[in-house]
Amino acid sequence: MADHGMDPSAPLTGEPSKNTKRKLRKEVKTQIIGFVLALFLTSISFISIASDAIPATFAIPFIFMLAVIQVVLQLYIFMHLNDRGSAWPNAMIWSAVVVAIPSVAALMLLLGITKW
Repeated sequence: MADHGMDPSAPLTGEPSKNTKRKLRKEVKTQIIGFVLALFLTSISFISIASDAIPATFAIPFIFMLAVIQVVLQLYIFMHLNDRGSAWPNAMIWSAVVVAIPSVAALMLLLGITKW
């Protein structure tokens, strides 16, 4: 690696530009909204199960649906999968989901865990 005479561990000096400040404010706002949504989804799942608000037969699919929504939310907000340059990780994650869901469903049917 070429040495350009700059220490990468040195602290940044000077004021950030207006564009950088705007991006940072937008990022903070997005992180706060994501955190609140994660808390909301977690509290909905907890309250729905604790208060018997949903039937017992629908509880596991309901919790699973909320978990999937929360995973997608966290991948895009906290793991920055919506940023530029993340097309390959997006493609790999979604192709793995497309392969994994039918595989798990088929295995559950073959092993007799789920009976239709």
